[in-house]
Amino acid sequence: MGSPVLMSIPEISTALHDLRDRLDRAEARAESVIGGVARTHRGSARNLVHYVAVRRHDLRPLQAAMAAHGLSSLGRMESIVHPWIDTVIETVDALAEGRRRHPIRDDLADGERTLIRNRDDLLGTVHPGAGDPTADGPDDEHGERAGRIMVTMPTEAAGDPELVGRMGAAGMDVARVNCAHDGPAEWTRMIDAVRALPGDVRVAMDLAGPKIRTGPLEPGPEVRKVKPVRTDTGTVERAARVRFSATTQTGQRPPDGIDAVIPVLDLDPDCLNTVDVGARLSLRDARGRRRRLRVVGVSEAGIDAECDRTVYYQTGMSITVSRPGQGENKGEGKGRNNTGEERSLVVGELDEVPQHLLVRTGDEIRLQRDLAPTPATRVGPHRIGCELGEAFDDVLTGHRVLFDDGKIAGRVREKLDDEIVVDVERAGPGGTKLRAGKGINLPDTTLHIPALTAEDRSDLEFVAEHADIVNYSFVRSPDDVADLIDELERLGAHHVGIVLKIETRAAFESLPQMLLEAMRWERVGVMIARGDLAVEVGFGRLAEVQEEILWLCEAAHTPVIWATQVLDGLAKNGVPSRAEVTDAAMSRRAEGVMLNKGPFIVEAIEALTSILDRMGGHVEKKRSLLRPLSSFDLAEH
Repeated sequence: MGSPVLMSIPEISTALHDLRDRLDRAEARAESVIGGVARTHRGSARNLVHYVAVRRHDLRPLQAAMAAHGLSSLGRMESIVHPWIDTVIETVDALAEGRRRHPIRDDLADGERTLIRNRDDLLGTVHPGAGDPTADGPDDEHGERAGRIMVTMPTEAAGDPELVGRMGAAGMDVARVNCAHDGPAEWTRMIDAVRALPGDVRVAMDLAGPKIRTGPLEPGPEVRKVKPVRTDTGTVERAARVRFSATTQTGQRPPDGIDAVIPVLDLDPDCLNTVDVGARLSLRDARGRRRRLRVVGVSEAGIDAECDRTVYYQTGMSITVSRPGQGENKGEGKGRNNTGEERSLVVGELDEVPQHLLVRTGDEIRLQRDLAPTPATRVGPHRIGCELGEAFDDVLTGHRVLFDDGKIAGRVREKLDDEIVVDVERAGPGGTKLRAGKGINLPDTTLHIPALTAEDRSDLEFVAEHADIVNYSFVRSPDDVADLIDELERLGAHHVGIVLKIETRAAFESLPQMLLEAMRWERVGVMIARGDLAVEVGFGRLAEVQEEILWLCEAAHTPVIWATQVLDGLAKNGVPSRAEVTDAAMSRRAEGVMLNKGPFIVEAIEALTSILDRMGGHVEKKRSLLRPLSSFDLAEH
């Protein structure tokens, strides 16, 4: 950058005047675009144009020279670009001419006030009772926590208004309902519970969008493995205990003390009456191994039995019930029917064992347009369907293909009409499991697919009637933004705010144009969806890209929601990691933070509320070095 002391005050003045001239020229070129946004956003659109124009140049030498003279380094001008530069010019010119500088301008806080107003319009205000009473105090000019907390509604919330009440009391400001899960009946019950909360708790609904996923695999066997607990030397410490029941539900969690619940056909009260404690259950498991279990309990819930060996239960398996042995229980009728014969039970339908491809570096994956289930393979070449067949039209040889959040990375070697051949360049050392329904990212491919799917357009009718905000998934271009605005106008949903989810490289690179298009709408925000975005831009670039989005949105006076895996360990396991606590603290620089669901979600909300309250006195955005940003360009306007 050169030595800062080599630039004199007059030279700094000349550089600043040149910089201001660039802003004026950029504004003149974008006059028609600025005039097309909503009147309330025109100042923000003008500031965004100024900011992008400034960031096309390397300002670090100028920053260093100004700092050497004790002047502002320009590192906090995002929300008020032109007034800030004007103020610095006045100071520098006054120094150059040996006169007193002009009085301090009264418009330097306009950008921050506009951003706060836009935040409250979109995300609401902190409702009564939310916050940490032990914190040092409020952290914005309204006397409240600056960061709003958005929380994903779990399915359980549809039937548990008390859970929603605890979430609200803990500090939830916006309830997020994901249209990719559940349905209108569950959404309605969730939203009704949110509307019953005190204060201004908003409802945001996520559109599912055109997510590219792997297709189905052939079903696995209907088998359930149950094993005892052993010591390090192999001795059985606790026998495996199962419950044979007629009322088993798919995905049902076993009761305490039970390792698995196995469905049994025709297990009625008359049948239960023929089985007693101490009876023996005999079977051949899915591997053909002989196994004997001892009945340790019989109740209306079913038959509880123990075995000190591993058993593979299988749908249709026959289990023979024998009477207790000599000296255990001599009730002659037990374990037999009324003819004295031994009784047999039949195992009902078990869940299929999830199948997977075992993918290693150097393997070949063939993506199929056909979505017929493919066999699970442990050795390549592997074949699996791709749910979004339109991707076959846009991908090119040499493009990268990432599977399951980047756990597997490859590159297109060959493109056929109904098949894409991918050479795997990276997988886990022992191979990585690839299952059905996992995400596929194409960071090098420009997909000519509308961000609004037919299902999204249908869901928008519900959103228009019930929600305050729509979170726009996989938006990639200004045309996508215009499409959503057209749909909302058709539905008369002018009250619904728009949040652009930035989760692809294309969305990041076209963010200035998308913001200008979105500013035709009254209430606009941006979500940094860091999961898919990290896969698309690379984990090494995520922190840099995140910063650039924060800067750009501040220039546009657009509130930002910091999302993906915030306090995930706490929400899911009850214990946060050190890294995620630090991440949550840094989220204070955004206007909103999103939490995902988990068994300990209430505790996660309470912790995040406390962190945001306490960080308010320590963190507010940041000072930055202004190297040129090549990511953003408004030249086409």
